[in-house]
Amino acid sequence: MAARARGTARRIVIWSRRPETRLALQKQPWCDATADTPEEAVRHATLVVLAAPVEKIIELARQIAPALPAGAIVTDVGSVKGELTRACHAAMPATAFFVGSHPMAGSQKTGWENASADLFDKRVCFVTPLADTAATHAKATETVARFWRDLGSEVSTVTPDEHDEIVAHISHLPQAIATSLCSFLAQKNPAWRNFSGNGLRDTTRIAASDATMWIEIFQQNRDEVLRALSRFQDELQGLHAAIANRDWPEVRTRLDRGKTYRDAFRP
Repeated sequence: MAARARGTARRIVIWSRRPETRLALQKQPWCDATADTPEEAVRHATLVVLAAPVEKIIELARQIAPALPAGAIVTDVGSVKGELTRACHAAMPATAFFVGSHPMAGSQKTGWENASADLFDKRVCFVTPLADTAATHAKATETVARFWRDLGSEVSTVTPDEHDEIVAHISHLPQAIATSLCSFLAQKNPAWRNFSGNGLRDTTRIAASDATMWIEIFQQNRDEVLRALSRFQDELQGLHAAIANRDWPEVRTRLDRGKTYRDAFRP
């Protein structure tokens, strides 16, 4: 939708796993054609975007590889990049290129019905070329970066492993915290939720996200998520100790540090 609205593609062909989705997309003005197979969808493509659950992206990359035309560039939108990028790169034929990407956009809702043409506007998008392919994939990397910039994103280029460390802290850890908070409160009186204000609602919005998707993300980025959780547990234990010891200056230090960090978020 964004590519059509911003004029970045001459022709858009989409494959979806579900026949009913392919049928529905045939009626959308931003979709030129739907394909019955992934191979058919990519046969004449210059740029392929794999928008699927993390565990399916590698499978799709291997499936489409024999059908890719010479010079084709493949990217993805997976939220974990290390193992995925290396496997997809290895799956490519000698005449095609894989450069991973991850737009930090979306919500707790899934499905094309919840899409919008301005989804990527002013959102960060990571582009994650492998370090040892930086020279050979330079043009492909720039093409992928330009694609996301044309859709309105602010592009940041990092290695796949750097990406996984970053998102473990700024994306996967918040999901784990929001989910754990709701899981904890679910064991209390159910009526309490009716008293909740915006604080609880804002803090736990992403707890409504799809569980299957997040299990896959935690599996794929397990080591970095565990490191982030361990460090957060130390932080939470520090606050617990400060309150238990009536160390209010330390509590204030933590509150002020948190407020300063939150106040510095970009609009």
